[in-house]
Amino acid sequence: MRADVSCQRYKPQVSRREGPGKNQVKKFLYLPQTCEHGVMRILLVEDDLGIAKPLVEGLQRQGYDVTWVRSGKEAIAQDGYDVVLLDLGLPDIDGEVVTAKIREVSEVPIIVVTARSDEIDRVSLLDLGADDYITKPFGFRELTARIRAVTRRASGGSASYDDTVEFGRLSIDHRTRTVTFDGDEISLTPKEYDLLDFLTSDQGAVLSRDEILRSVWDENWWGSTKTLDVHIASLRKKLGDPDLIRTVRGVGYQFVGSDQ
Repeated sequence: MRADVSCQRYKPQVSRREGPGKNQVKKFLYLPQTCEHGVMRILLVEDDLGIAKPLVEGLQRQGYDVTWVRSGKEAIAQDGYDVVLLDLGLPDIDGEVVTAKIREVSEVPIIVVTARSDEIDRVSLLDLGADDYITKPFGFRELTARIRAVTRRASGGSASYDDTVEFGRLSIDHRTRTVTFDGDEISLTPKEYDLLDFLTSDQGAVLSRDEILRSVWDENWWGSTKTLDVHIASLRKKLGDPDLIRTVRGVGYQFVGSDQ
């Protein structure tokens, strides 16, 4: 099995809502960018219809080309995918064996989907060659963030964007990783930029602290969760408008933007 991992990262798209007496509202949406061979192709390996069906439908709505198989043998026989979503509890072959078999012949990013919370299982999966894992139950937004992350790493972080996206007074150029506010360039650390990039990926959505830490930092983050609060405070200070990022008590943060 060999897969082309040269797909570029998600391309920002701007949608506009217009109405009498209303300013245009620009919203940043992540949609799969076209690869050399077409849209990003995902292989879903899951034997549970109740889980697989909504996943397939949701990923297809996001623009992915999804192939669904129910067994390890089918997964090993597949070829030419950009990401593999692999359930561990398969009816014929254990997911750890499938992971190892795929890794013998391909560098395709593998995200393991598991109900196992045991640390030894997670460590062994990463040792076998899985790129990431997500435990059931999980949120769809978190899953798509993981897909973005593994494809970004697989391409060496070299993916590019075609244009700049704007949120009122805030402008982000993903090609140069440049951020401006009211026309003035804002100097951000790499992690501050990644955090702002993630928060703005779904304007108006409330993102949990765990979701942000897993996506912007790492699934295996062992540091204090206070690091997130420190970075949020720094972003607010540098942007000069604390109301851009709203704290949702007991949950996390929400990027609300500014239309002024």
